[in-house]
Amino acid sequence: MKKKQSALVLAGLCILFMAAMFLFSNQPYKEQDMRPELEKLVHLDANTLPKIEFYYGGALVTSTLPYDFIEFWIRKSCHVAEYAVCTLLILLTLRTVLVPVRFAVPAGFLASFLYANLDEWHQSFVSGRTGHFIDVITFDSFGIMIGVCLFLWFTRRKKSR
Repeated sequence: MKKKQSALVLAGLCILFMAAMFLFSNQPYKEQDMRPELEKLVHLDANTLPKIEFYYGGALVTSTLPYDFIEFWIRKSCHVAEYAVCTLLILLTLRTVLVPVRFAVPAGFLASFLYANLDEWHQSFVSGRTGHFIDVITFDSFGIMIGVCLFLWFTRRKKSR
């Protein structure tokens, strides 16, 4: 009975976390714009940061626009963190219902990867937002891999005790 309760709690946490991710993805960009707050915290100009430029999703990311540049990295770090947590919750739920690790890991990876794709697709319909597959194959997948690695580390550590 305790396993069943644990599985329900973990599944509930997983669903709540995914719902929170969906709600954040459903907000227009203007509601999430961090640049005004960054500008209040610190004064930066085009020469403050080392010059770094690259294209991401067809848009130029440049340190000569320091608030945009910092916000880009904050947002992408959030992608990594949220998919690490999401994947870890999915994997813990699967293990609690006694899915063997060798099946849980690919299933958890796939579930998170599919959710990341659905999330980007969903964002393409939100005003002021864009859905980019590059987010899925870079930052989201990196977060998923971190979640898998943490799960395997916890699993092996628990086994060795």
